[in-house]
Amino acid sequence: MQVLVVEDDVRLAMALEAILKKNKYQVDLVYNGADGLAYAESGIYDVVVLDVMLPKMNGFQVVSELRRKKIATPVLMLTARDTLHDKVGGLDSGADDYMTKPFAPAELLARLRSLTRRQGEMIFEELKVGNTVLDLESCELSTPEKSLHLGFKEFAICKILMSNPSRVTSKETLINKVWGVESSADDNNVEAYISFLRKKLDFIGSDLKIVTLRKVGYRLETEDGESEGE
Repeated sequence: MQVLVVEDDVRLAMALEAILKKNKYQVDLVYNGADGLAYAESGIYDVVVLDVMLPKMNGFQVVSELRRKKIATPVLMLTARDTLHDKVGGLDSGADDYMTKPFAPAELLARLRSLTRRQGEMIFEELKVGNTVLDLESCELSTPEKSLHLGFKEFAICKILMSNPSRVTSKETLINKVWGVESSADDNNVEAYISFLRKKLDFIGSDLKIVTLRKVGYRLETEDGESEGE
């Protein structure tokens, strides 16, 4: 399960990362609202842990923008402000739950479990573009003709592209979101995994093509050359 933590207090962010990783979550950390929004827009996360008081964009603005863009990823807001007005403001912005600092690790984990259970009831567990379906639980990529299982990085890249089929996704974005901001991965790593995905799409008889826009990035198109979503 993938969690995005958006928290400008670096020590707290790292403590949250340690708690979550100890409990088998995969975690990405970002430290301001603008980066948090950019990451969350990818659609690859199962839940977002979002501080309210952030530089560049506050948490209320981030979650409002996510909901405006029809991104339904569950959001747990964290704040030291525990007034009823603040809690109502967070929930009205589109957050799913609200927790005040300080908190016990057990409470955080319980709330995340609750949110991810709720997510399974509220949103689809697969992405479908053209004749191709990506199962978000089993990591299976399929068409009516064939299916196969994707490795973690293949799955993460495929999920990003299929979550935003009309959008161009840059290599830098893929590196940051699949390998991590501090990783040593480079363009060659991205190109290799895009090549793997193209072969697998072809193998299962998908009508999707991953198109390279030179010096810009990648997007999905159908076999007739039309960009999905346009």
